[in-house]
Amino acid sequence: MSNTTTDNSPGEAGSTESQDDLGAAGSQLSTAPREELATVPGLGVIGWVRWFWRQLTSMRVALLLLLLLSLGAIPGSLIPQTDADASKVEDFRTAHKTLTPVYDKLGLFHVYSSVWFSAIYILLFVSLIGCIVPRTWQFVGQLRSRPPGAPKRLNRLPAYTTWRTEADPEQVREAALALLKKRRFRAHTAGDAVAAEKGYLREVGNLVFHIALIVLLVAFASGQLYKSDGTKLMVEGDGFANALPMYDDFKSGSLFQNDDLVPFSFDLKDFTATYETSGPNKGTPRTFEAKIAYGVGAYGKQRTTSVKVNQPLKIDDAKVYLVSHGYAPVVTVRDGKGKVVYHDAVPLLPLDGNVTSNGVVKVMDGYRDARGKKDQLGFQAFFVPTFDPKSGTMLSQFPALVNPLLAVNAYHGDLGVDTGTQNVYQLDKTHMKAFKDAKGQLLKKLLQPGDTMKLPDGAGSITFEKDVKEWAGFEIVQEPGGGWALGGAFAAIFGLAGSLFIQRRRVWVRAVRGADGVTVVEMAGLGRSESAKVPEELGVLAGTLYDRAPGAPEPDDANESTVVPAEGAEK
Repeated sequence: MSNTTTDNSPGEAGSTESQDDLGAAGSQLSTAPREELATVPGLGVIGWVRWFWRQLTSMRVALLLLLLLSLGAIPGSLIPQTDADASKVEDFRTAHKTLTPVYDKLGLFHVYSSVWFSAIYILLFVSLIGCIVPRTWQFVGQLRSRPPGAPKRLNRLPAYTTWRTEADPEQVREAALALLKKRRFRAHTAGDAVAAEKGYLREVGNLVFHIALIVLLVAFASGQLYKSDGTKLMVEGDGFANALPMYDDFKSGSLFQNDDLVPFSFDLKDFTATYETSGPNKGTPRTFEAKIAYGVGAYGKQRTTSVKVNQPLKIDDAKVYLVSHGYAPVVTVRDGKGKVVYHDAVPLLPLDGNVTSNGVVKVMDGYRDARGKKDQLGFQAFFVPTFDPKSGTMLSQFPALVNPLLAVNAYHGDLGVDTGTQNVYQLDKTHMKAFKDAKGQLLKKLLQPGDTMKLPDGAGSITFEKDVKEWAGFEIVQEPGGGWALGGAFAAIFGLAGSLFIQRRRVWVRAVRGADGVTVVEMAGLGRSESAKVPEELGVLAGTLYDRAPGAPEPDDANESTVVPAEGAEK
């Protein structure tokens, strides 16, 4: 085998002019549209529309839009969003009087539903579709067609080798065709040469990657439009049905309908929390576990399971997360005649990591004062699960129930429940009067489990029962399209890997009889991009074919040259 060349330099066959000289043999190694310099369109509306469409569907603009979409998501992560937490947005407005008007005009408090973000999103969507449709059609056409015939001058290709053999040209071509098909090339005989092509999975990877991006965009859009997110605080023993009135707080996408809620229900049977009891991490939570019994549908069979942090309960498209917990002391309120007018577990909100908590007890109906007049009662409650008298402060020293203590003070009057929405954790004192002790001070008392605080003038009493329950906060999220988004992400990764690591290449084998009657064999390879793999692969193929069609002696012994096999070929 002689005259072997491997030239990957851009000056010869790798250059644009040389590639153009190859004709159809060097074309269509990729379905990517050819990047052309932007020129001023001709006069007329159609000319401008064509120019705009070509720019929009170019890879350059698609990458630019993808970059803008990523940059646009940054303020959505750093600035409080109305859809996520309206209270944080209000706090931001209060703290930043100067920035708030600017952010309002730019829509930075609702980035993902703003006009500018939606415009980028839609343009990217259209750009990707405009890229994929013609590339898919072109690729299908390439799959249905045969590899192009061999160029007239194979020695101009980046990888080339030749030798002389005594085998007939037909035998060489048949051996080359069988060899290339065995190596999984699409091959056929075209005139005096065999044309073969391989590496179509590269273009498949490109198309899969772009289609996966569209799937991700659609999944993200559907997730935002049809999603729902609600929270529910439940005391041990409470039940919940997945219906809108049952939520403490609820927000949803613009296309969400109440009927879209997944039908299920569950009861909180027990909540267990454990903490580190010693060492530098004393008080650090170890486990949070909520044991629940749930059923799917109106008549679903009851099942028991446990919901833990980062281990939600999954029911169809809905996920039930455990997000918070606290204590709910059981209190009993009696009127002046000793009649029980309130008996329930009162959930209190934690203030620190040791679950120091506060809240309100509201008695709205059924209470009458010592004179038999209807009235309403309100108690401010402050609870510590572990009280340490040595600390001198009403702050919990440990998050578990070791030495619980409840501090209460009492008010009576109008709770304001008829004026509008009430916060169950706050006491509106506008129309309330404080109960006074014998010294004329605000009536307040520290209660241990089982203790009672009597109200003055026979107005009644409040008792801190020995039973202290725990409550758990759940977040129920329903976001359709999550599975599609995950599948699209995996498909995009595999498609990108295929487009990067698989090379589309072509090989030609020409066998013709020379003037002296000896067959001249030429082999050449061409890849979509410059790579050492093309000449290496050609060397292996040439070495195998050389064994089946060995070299013939040179016609002139004086000018006989040393046989130089291609890289990877057997000598």
